[in-house]
Amino acid sequence: MSNVNQLSKNKCFADSIGLENRGGRMKKVFIFSVIGYFVATMAVAYPWHLVLFHEKYVAMGAFTRETPIMPFGILAIILQGVVFAYFYPIFYKHKGGGNPIIRGLQFSLFMGVNVWTVMVFATAAKFKIEPVFDFILYGTAFQIIQFVLVGVVIGWLNRESSTPASAS
Repeated sequence: MSNVNQLSKNKCFADSIGLENRGGRMKKVFIFSVIGYFVATMAVAYPWHLVLFHEKYVAMGAFTRETPIMPFGILAIILQGVVFAYFYPIFYKHKGGGNPIIRGLQFSLFMGVNVWTVMVFATAAKFKIEPVFDFILYGTAFQIIQFVLVGVVIGWLNRESSTPASAS
């Protein structure tokens, strides 16, 4: 049977990765993980980029719009949250369990490296941002804070579905 046929016969994504859907718990954890990612990211991103260091980013040339297109930023964060919520259970299961907060941090920092390269290095490569070292420093600091917070949130939200006691 092809993988596509097998996946189409499964009741939900959780089943397709070998996790049982315990009364809709996995779906709830997925939705809360997306929301948690969004809230954790916005709690850092909004004050960092639009309040605390807004003028610094403008002076460096990193922000060239007078008014940011907030729906695009919100969509990006939601899509990132979907990716994190989708892949965390696979990562956790593959890593063999353990403390869900530590696993959440490991996963978030692992995934965060990809986001960091795009947000910092690719942006610096494409736009005239000066001094580029300052942009890399501010961007790196932001990404570390963001993904440590996100890791704790994702790990905590997945704690019950990750413990051996809930596997029974």
